[in-house]
Amino acid sequence: MSHEETDVEPDPIGSGLAAEKAKRLDKVRALRDTGTNPYPYRFDRSHTLEQLRTTYGSFGPGTETDQRVTVAGRMMLRRTQGKLIFATLVDRSGEVQLFVSKSVIGDEGFAAFGEFDLGDWLGVEGTVMTTRNGELSVKVDRVDLLSKAVRPMPDKWHGLTDTDTRFRQRYADLIVNEEARRAFRIRHEIIASFRRTLQSEGFIEVETPVLHIEAGGAHARPFVTYHNTLDMQLYLRIALELHLKRLIVGGMDRVFEIGRIFRNEGISTRHNPEFTMMELYQAFADYSEMIDITEQLITQAAVDATGSSVLTIGDEEVDLAQPWRRARMIDLIAEAIGTEVHPSMPVETLRALADQHGIACNPAWGSGKIIEELFEATAESAVIRPTFVTGHPVEISPLARTDRNDPFLTERFELFVLGRELANGYSELNDPVEQRARFEAEQASRQAGNVEAGTVDEDYLRALEYGMPPTGGLGIGMDRVAMLIAGVQSIKEVILFPTLRPEVL
Repeated sequence: MSHEETDVEPDPIGSGLAAEKAKRLDKVRALRDTGTNPYPYRFDRSHTLEQLRTTYGSFGPGTETDQRVTVAGRMMLRRTQGKLIFATLVDRSGEVQLFVSKSVIGDEGFAAFGEFDLGDWLGVEGTVMTTRNGELSVKVDRVDLLSKAVRPMPDKWHGLTDTDTRFRQRYADLIVNEEARRAFRIRHEIIASFRRTLQSEGFIEVETPVLHIEAGGAHARPFVTYHNTLDMQLYLRIALELHLKRLIVGGMDRVFEIGRIFRNEGISTRHNPEFTMMELYQAFADYSEMIDITEQLITQAAVDATGSSVLTIGDEEVDLAQPWRRARMIDLIAEAIGTEVHPSMPVETLRALADQHGIACNPAWGSGKIIEELFEATAESAVIRPTFVTGHPVEISPLARTDRNDPFLTERFELFVLGRELANGYSELNDPVEQRARFEAEQASRQAGNVEAGTVDEDYLRALEYGMPPTGGLGIGMDRVAMLIAGVQSIKEVILFPTLRPEVL
């Protein structure tokens, strides 16, 4: 039995969906009975709708031409006025009006056009014209049905009000929601801009493994999988870092990767278990160059995606082309609570301070970790304008070099905007002896119950023993950059298919 002949789903809350699907499936059967394929194999078009507007959009009102075009798209609107039908055809690039006249297309063609439903994909041939109101149109003399929509389109204003439905049925969301289409156009332009900028700066794009033997390069709980043939446990990568730095050891002195990362953590407006990171590593540089290239990448991406470096961030307009603030983490905490803090302070003192601010401390935490918790609880949300937060404690930065002026801090920064972390970079630790000590401290933390702590990656240590030159590294969360530039508040708005709870049917 073909899928057109299967039972339609139950009619939900009197919406008429079942009846409408049945009606459309009857049309599919009728077309096939007359020898018409409602799902043809291909259609050759002369123009996208954007190309049509670019080429002919300057015509004045009431223009008739003999310029023949073939276009294709989804029919989204239609109105009939006697012997005329006006319809709106939409493709990815734009929309155009169809002018269907019975005197041109004939009685049979006019009646057949009236049988099309909103949502059907049509291939159209005709001549370019403008109406008396100046609306660019195609005067139709031939129409092919390219795909019959057997499910009616969601109502533009009422059909997809539930956000979970929007994200779960992204295909429907993109059909009716211009804001969704805009967000993903911006996302595309941002990623393309990053690639152009990095290639112009001499970086090579590479691909590194998704399946890792060790889950390293970040503090995160990994997803665990298993390789049957090799009889071994593997992890979906939580960062790109350690493999990219292996390439620096190998002499590829400027590398970057834009790739999917997987972290087995909570879901929120800022977090999705799989997300996109850009990481780059530059030999003979330190974190100051990483700060500079972060500004360059994001500012240029804003210009490329929106035409301007000015964004509305919170309640204020911010020009990304202006220098961004730089402030140490410990100084921002002092601004927030009025008390100076430093990782050299006794852990008991910092634990008592954390207690005053309602922070429950794990007994295994040292001073550096408590300072990070203090920052997140008291200062992070107040960082609205782009700010490079620097000087992270050594304890929470196992892959960063110690600050050359303060042995308790590292040459590391995080970029925060609107209380959200967008980027993380540092002068990379390249001393294999110190790196082993840091890894072993991570391993001890993990054994003490910190499931996000790392382990000892012996192969990475072996790579460092071959010698890694002074290196600056940077990671940027592409989804959060897209949120910033598109002006949306949830990460789900910039991930085409975000992770959701199973659908209850």
